[in-house]
Amino acid sequence: MKSEYLYLLSGCILLVLSCTGTNAPDEYAETTPLRNFKAPFYFGLFELPENNPLTLEGVALGRMLFYDTRLSKDSSISCATCHQQSKAFTDGKKVGIGIRGQKTERNTMSLANMLWSTSHKFWDGRVAGLEEQALLPIENPTEMDLKISELLLRLNDDSVYKEKFKSAFHTPAIREKHVARALAQFQRTLVSQDSKYDKFLRGELQLSEQEMRGLQSFFTHPDPSAGLRGSNCGDCHRNFLTDGFSSGFDGFANNGLENDEHLEDGLFSVTKNPLDKGKFKVPTLRNIALTAPYMHDGRFHTLEEVLEHYNTHTRMSATLDVLIREASNEHREPNDPVDLKLTKEEKSDIIAFLKTLTDSTFITNKKYASPFRQNPY
Repeated sequence: MKSEYLYLLSGCILLVLSCTGTNAPDEYAETTPLRNFKAPFYFGLFELPENNPLTLEGVALGRMLFYDTRLSKDSSISCATCHQQSKAFTDGKKVGIGIRGQKTERNTMSLANMLWSTSHKFWDGRVAGLEEQALLPIENPTEMDLKISELLLRLNDDSVYKEKFKSAFHTPAIREKHVARALAQFQRTLVSQDSKYDKFLRGELQLSEQEMRGLQSFFTHPDPSAGLRGSNCGDCHRNFLTDGFSSGFDGFANNGLENDEHLEDGLFSVTKNPLDKGKFKVPTLRNIALTAPYMHDGRFHTLEEVLEHYNTHTRMSATLDVLIREASNEHREPNDPVDLKLTKEEKSDIIAFLKTLTDSTFITNKKYASPFRQNPY
């Protein structure tokens, strides 16, 4: 395993990208490209919208908006209320808490490595891009409850914001699209790339024997007939990013939380395809030790509970992911319950590996923190 990883990463360098292209709109003509934006090549390629390149001015503006409570109706919460840097941009709650203490429907997802995730956002995939996603919580009556028209009045009445929007988008009037683009730019810079696992991938340190066993189990689909034991996590949580696959709706799966009788719509509410019922977005496992509780409804409080679900409590349904349905470390008959049959030691190994995904640099990086002097989050 060690030699395989060193072979894959023998030429590992950091990509240094100029993120504005020749097709960028005129409104970016006087902006400063984010030239020293760095990301490890093993994360793979990413694409930026032609109408929203990364710029110094746009990212700085998006950071301000992200932490500004004036994006909510009564100026009580900001995007950062639910997406707290110390918790890898989650909030530690079962479901998000919006304005006036209202509970949202879903658990708050981490914003790490958004550049590489599927373009379909939210747990059910109901929007097709980060710019569109950025605005919906603002108007949602349960979350921030502020009409975009009212937000634009607030921003256009603020001399500091008017100047910053002018610098970022060369516009005399702040518009809805500019708010969305600025927030999306900032979120795209939230790259988690300095965990113990990353340092291992870069050849800077070695994982312990237990962590290596956990890594191998994580990326192995069990096959009793071939003597292969594994936890098949990597079947859904892809390669080094440990999130869902980014093509189309490939990054959505039914992971066996409910049987057919209690199955939620999930992706089906968007596609209307019966085969998508019960499917939800596969989240990144980067910083997973910091982002409890887990699942779209926050039902599990610990990593141990998550593993127990896959090990012995996976529920059968018509749309259960086939790679979960077939995965077991012991021979199963077709009508046997779905379970992995991991040993106690194997579960401990996997959790040890998952903890190597914690990136202390990511949760303390001042570039991601509030630009305001007082930061209650």
